[in-house]
Amino acid sequence: MAYYRSLEADAVQIAGYGGFRGDAYYARPKGEGPFPGVVLIHHAPGWDDWIMEATRKLAHAGFACIAPNLYCREPGEPDDQAASARAGGGVTDDSVIGDVEGAMNFLRERRTCNDRIGLIGFCSGGRHTIVCAGRIKGVGAIVDCWGGRVIPTKEEMTAQRPVAAIDYVKDIDCPILGIFGNDDKNPDVAQVNRTEEILKSLGKTYTFHRYDGAGHGFFAADRPAYRAEQATDACKKVFGFFHKHLD
Repeated sequence: MAYYRSLEADAVQIAGYGGFRGDAYYARPKGEGPFPGVVLIHHAPGWDDWIMEATRKLAHAGFACIAPNLYCREPGEPDDQAASARAGGGVTDDSVIGDVEGAMNFLRERRTCNDRIGLIGFCSGGRHTIVCAGRIKGVGAIVDCWGGRVIPTKEEMTAQRPVAAIDYVKDIDCPILGIFGNDDKNPDVAQVNRTEEILKSLGKTYTFHRYDGAGHGFFAADRPAYRAEQATDACKKVFGFFHKHLD
């Protein structure tokens, strides 16, 4: 796999849910391309520095990658927006779907994108990849990185999340990659097993990779949960998966 050491990255605006023009971070290899596209769905902590780093890392691996700020309708700077959104129970699934569609449209309008677009999400964003792939047509592949509450309890169903993510799996028509840490508590091993059972029963194309010694958020080098060996291996699997299905 070729890596692109010359990159371009910009803060941009996209037309998201309800026509709202929101912030996004867009990184891509230098050159005419066309490159496969990826929409990165950020984690519950928000549109932070690590999300920007992950977006650039995907660009370095050969993808035109865009990360929309799902909390951009809240007041203040990104950290303030994230705190406000979390205090209110998070953003609605409909809002996320609209913003992800807007990000996909942004990529398709660029000549440097080959029109094949995948989704990757972390934490709450992992759950959102399942929801979006079940609701949005034309998704080429998805990566769920330790998405929690894919199979929620009754108490975890809210106005923002009125439908269980697992209920959208039947409508997913693209390959699925799952990345999980066996020390994670949300989702824990039993929840990941149950998700895999459902995918298998529905005949979906999927691959799950589970890592011993890793818990929630083990990709993020700025957090205590970071696990270098497991993260390095998993990143290679993500890049290879996307190139296989999006090139």
